[in-house]
Amino acid sequence: MGPRCPARPSDRRRAARYRGVVPGDTLISFSRVFKAFGPKVVYSGLDLEIKKGEVLTICGGSGVGKSVMLKMLIGLLAADSGKIRFDGLELTKLEESELSDVRRRIAMLFQSGALFDSLTVGENVGYGLEEHFLYTMTEAQRAERVAWALELVGLPGIEPMQPSDLSGGMRKRVGLARAIAVQPEVLLYDEPTTGLDPINTARVNHLITGLQERLNITSIVVTHDMRSAFSISDRIAMVHSGRIIMVGSVDEFRSSPDPRVSDFIEGRAPVKESVEALLNS
Repeated sequence: MGPRCPARPSDRRRAARYRGVVPGDTLISFSRVFKAFGPKVVYSGLDLEIKKGEVLTICGGSGVGKSVMLKMLIGLLAADSGKIRFDGLELTKLEESELSDVRRRIAMLFQSGALFDSLTVGENVGYGLEEHFLYTMTEAQRAERVAWALELVGLPGIEPMQPSDLSGGMRKRVGLARAIAVQPEVLLYDEPTTGLDPINTARVNHLITGLQERLNITSIVVTHDMRSAFSISDRIAMVHSGRIIMVGSVDEFRSSPDPRVSDFIEGRAPVKESVEALLNS
């Protein structure tokens, strides 16, 4: 699948209405969520709503907890307090065994691709199918789904290859194929373009917008790459000091009067921080 121009957010919203997705319907919500690791407080009152059918990008500096938010959503990390809801389910109250269905409906592309080096590409892509559909899909059906997922990310026919034979960009795309193979309702992207060259970055951005249209899903993207965020997002949310300090459209972010937002977009460190960094270096 070759690169093509991504749909503009307004085009995707029109497509969402055509698909029967009602703009404004809340699919996921974080309410007064608190999370700390020992003395380090990551979130001290996280409030955020994600709407059906949108691409929401989470941005913010390194170490502010963007990936922690995704991991709390799929139960890899537990919130210390507060509520996390998905499609009416209170996730913070579910037992580990009850999270299996949630993890089928919400798939995640990890930052490194997180492929198993001991498995072939086909086995990696089919891993979630083995876990969730072992007794409801035949081996032939699983193989067909693997081929379908690899085709969608532009890598048809590479099932026999080993992860060690892949470039960094290909590993990301295979990780994405594994995530979409289970046909989730929500896709989580953890720094999908980190470490990629400009061509592969553009390819991944095209994939995010293309999959959004073809699969009728909700996407949450964690990134500090604002160029990517502006090209793929319907809305952007910024994390700062344990909270969401702004949620808005691309245009609203670009014109924000909040210096914390504009400094992040432009890559400017506050003067006090810059001086302290120089003195401590």
